[in-house]
Amino acid sequence: MLNSESLGKIDQEVAKYPADQKQSAVIAALRIAQQEKGWLAAETIEYVAAYLCMPAMAAYEVASFYNMYDLQPVGKHKLTVCTNLPCALSGGADAGEYLKHKLGIEFNQTTPDGQFTLKEGECMGACGDAPVLLVNNHRMCCRMTETQMDQLISELRK
Repeated sequence: MLNSESLGKIDQEVAKYPADQKQSAVIAALRIAQQEKGWLAAETIEYVAAYLCMPAMAAYEVASFYNMYDLQPVGKHKLTVCTNLPCALSGGADAGEYLKHKLGIEFNQTTPDGQFTLKEGECMGACGDAPVLLVNNHRMCCRMTETQMDQLISELRK
């Protein structure tokens, strides 16, 4: 279900833990699986769980708890806006509304061209830098103005 490169990466993560604690690598293993597949289908979660010798439900609990995991297909670029209370009060809610209008979608939707999915996120640990956006779970953009969001969208469209 996963290619040999992904399995090799998971094996590297598993090696960080005692042999009888393979399931401790579940967060990393799910991330690696999602990088390969683009999102985490139930079959992928089950495969990761079996690979780590843990119950599928336990892996699903992890995948459904953290907002970095996508349990449905997402666009090429996932934009997550922190709307936790401190960020929401410091421009996060406005940034989310601006992106909804700019992209023509609501939270948890994908643009018709498949380029962008807009998500709400919980605390990203950068409340003082609000509004904060996370691009594809890896790139954090802080103190985003409407102009900067326009530039980001243009950059990602290329």
